[in-house]
Amino acid sequence: MKIRKPTPDDYTKVFALLRQAFPRSTYEVQLIEKLHNNGKIVHEWVCIHQNTVIAFIAFSHAFDGAKVCGLHLAPLAVKPQVQNQGIGSELLRFALRQEVIKENTIFVLGNPKFYRKFGFEPCALPLCPFDKNNAHFLSIRNTTSRQYTVGYEREFKIGG
Repeated sequence: MKIRKPTPDDYTKVFALLRQAFPRSTYEVQLIEKLHNNGKIVHEWVCIHQNTVIAFIAFSHAFDGAKVCGLHLAPLAVKPQVQNQGIGSELLRFALRQEVIKENTIFVLGNPKFYRKFGFEPCALPLCPFDKNNAHFLSIRNTTSRQYTVGYEREFKIGG
């Protein structure tokens, strides 16, 4: 198993993985395609096993108004056949150690039970526009003490 930055040749495999990992949604594929097509900064890694992309993680800018205030982790995907084997956890730990990630506040909208294992804590501030009461919104290295609604790249909006 090898973790590395995706190459242009990997994206068809990444999109296939996202379709498998999120079978009832085209959102994740469209999000990554739009971020790339629109030239947005995306920090991403793939986990490769026997020339197959078995996991993928991506981070994009988080905003306080027009100012970048950290990164959003989205999506994290693991091929269904190898889920629950620690591969997603290993990929997340790897990503959190990378220079560009470890110097930023990271926000994630996800399962609190899963993400707390990696140091993420429930996030009261800022507010997440996609999560009523921030019930599934977590962060790491978050020092925000004032109320605002965190911004996402416009590609996160359906049709964005």
